[in-house]
Amino acid sequence: MPAKSKAQQKAAGAALAAKRGEIEKKDLKGASREMVDSMTEKELEEFASTDRKGLPDKKD
Repeated sequence: MPAKSKAQQKAAGAALAAKRGEIEKKDLKGASREMVDSMTEKELEEFASTDRKGLPDKKD
């Protein structure tokens, strides 16, 4: 499932980094903190790898 906005794609990237241990979970804020607990690494990869071209900044 692709990300629906640039903000969602960015949050997924941050959550993926935390899930992989590249950054501390305590450093996450907002949606990315929720995503790391509620989504699998594969789901986060799909969101984070979405092409940002043509996506709105924020989801309506």
